[in-house]
Amino acid sequence: MSHTYNPPPDKGQDIIWQDEHLLVVNKPAGLLTVPGRGEDKADCLITRVQQTMADALIVHRLDMETSGLVLLARGAEMQRQLSKVFRERNVKKQYIALASGQLLSEVGEIKLPIMTDWPNRPRQKVDMLDGKSSLTRYRVLTFENEVSRVELEPITGRTHQLRLHMAAIGHPIIGDTLYDGPTASRLMLHAQRLSFVHPLSGERLHLESEAAF
Repeated sequence: MSHTYNPPPDKGQDIIWQDEHLLVVNKPAGLLTVPGRGEDKADCLITRVQQTMADALIVHRLDMETSGLVLLARGAEMQRQLSKVFRERNVKKQYIALASGQLLSEVGEIKLPIMTDWPNRPRQKVDMLDGKSSLTRYRVLTFENEVSRVELEPITGRTHQLRLHMAAIGHPIIGDTLYDGPTASRLMLHAQRLSFVHPLSGERLHLESEAAF
């Protein structure tokens, strides 16, 4: 699947929190987190941040189409420590999405194993035999005009997990062209909250960025 990459203009970084060890940036929709393949995909969040903070390094990624909070390390040692925090699932992440239709229950879990749909990359697919275990918790906030505003919490961190899980239960995210979501100006998925313990200070950080939709 080939699309022209048209990143949003660089208006400077929307920094939600920073110290000399790490920072959390609000990534706009349509911007790659890291460079893609080819010179036309060199413009991305990390290269923009490194223009002013040369030691900034990626800890985790958001899909290009997803907006919201991204945690960056300052230097390789902090990147190792923060990557360990993610690997051990000691980061709480919450997303806001607009999903098609009305979910049957207001609170629930989606537990469907995921693997890459190799002939149709970058799509992922549910595979009960070979997929990796994946768990998403959800809570419906509002329902209006056949659209549910849903809070999503990925317990695991598989590629496209939230997008595929919502599509798999019959409620694709609005604007998700990859998983047959209704057409919109953008993917209506935003990483709204991050909560984790600072590896050096021991302080628990609760960071938030409201969705633009």
